[in-house]
Amino acid sequence: MKVKIILLTLVMFFLSAVVCSADSPHMGTWKLNEAKSKFAAGATKNHTVVYQAAGADTKVTVDGTDGSGAAVHSEWTGKFNGRYYAVTGSPTSDMRSYTRVNSRTLSFREKKGGKVVLTGTITVSRNGKHRTVTTTAKDSKGKWAHNTAMYDKQ
Repeated sequence: MKVKIILLTLVMFFLSAVVCSADSPHMGTWKLNEAKSKFAAGATKNHTVVYQAAGADTKVTVDGTDGSGAAVHSEWTGKFNGRYYAVTGSPTSDMRSYTRVNSRTLSFREKKGGKVVLTGTITVSRNGKHRTVTTTAKDSKGKWAHNTAMYDKQ
């Protein structure tokens, strides 16, 4: 009886390890589908977003254009645990946090100088080929603007 319980425990342990180590549906390269997206006037558009493993962390690299058309590039490395980690290269934020809502949804926040300047939700479709990013962010005049960006997995 003890052998059966030990074997069952080991099987459950290995199965749970396999499930937990499966890739997140967020991982990979995402390209903006501008035709399906809705942006407020002067909003930054992130044309390419890449999620990749960086050891035990996740690295998020963003390339796009700001409201005036100038190129923007930022990088964030951290965990999806709700804690703030530094953002490099972003003129609008210096810290970002991601929180896992469920296997396909993340919520995130950005801060600049300790004040929240952006909140949002990222949801990957059930088939894993599309994602929707909804954000509420302060514009250049300090007013809150809403954006919905649609992305296709590459």
